[in-house]
Amino acid sequence: MTAAALKALHVPGKPLVLANVWDADTAKLVEAAGFPAIATSSVAVAAALGFADGERAPAGEMFAAAARIANAVGVPLTVDAESGYGLSGAELAGRLLDAGAVGCNFEDTDHATGQVRAVAEQAQRIAALREAAGDGLVINARVDSFRGVDAKEALSDGVARAKAYLEAGADCVYPIHLRSPELLAEFVQGVGGAVNAPVWPGGPGLEGLAELGVARVSLGGGLWDHLRKQFEKTVAAVAGGKLPY
Repeated sequence: MTAAALKALHVPGKPLVLANVWDADTAKLVEAAGFPAIATSSVAVAAALGFADGERAPAGEMFAAAARIANAVGVPLTVDAESGYGLSGAELAGRLLDAGAVGCNFEDTDHATGQVRAVAEQAQRIAALREAAGDGLVINARVDSFRGVDAKEALSDGVARAKAYLEAGADCVYPIHLRSPELLAEFVQGVGGAVNAPVWPGGPGLEGLAELGVARVSLGGGLWDHLRKQFEKTVAAVAGGKLPY
């Protein structure tokens, strides 16, 4: 499946909904449920491999997991590539395309320092990735500048950052830590391009997010976390002598 097919699914007001997966089996289930695209969650993939999130898993293992997922499904795959694992734009594009991905998340957090990169630096990184990938990847540029700050005060800077990323070649921007429906609506209007919204507890839900004009909705690690808690309860019951079936 092509990047063009994935990009076409990003429709403001009628967003692409992504139930993020962590292995080939969960990817098959998501495809069978009728989702038109598959996305990975870095926290979930890393956990399944025995590592913490934040680029602590070896890049080779993460790309190998992505390749297994791509080989298991027939719909477009977008990979959570975190902050690029220290790879150049050309190296990252090559690894993603070799794995069978046609899209990626690309964060502006520097995991070596824990800080959000300067706008100009991240824009250059996005431009390098775009140049190397051509039209072969849908780049979803994550905007992490809303983390741990007053979202209202950070809004204008976040919008400017998102615009810079779109101008550099990103197809969509993802303010993952922006959890106010009102501010998210302002962000969407201010950016004037495709916006990916997260799903969060107590949030407006899928219909509400669509009404805000977003073009993409991600469950991120939420689905993995929900199912992991269910599994934890089930095995605790088994340990207590109660079989679930």
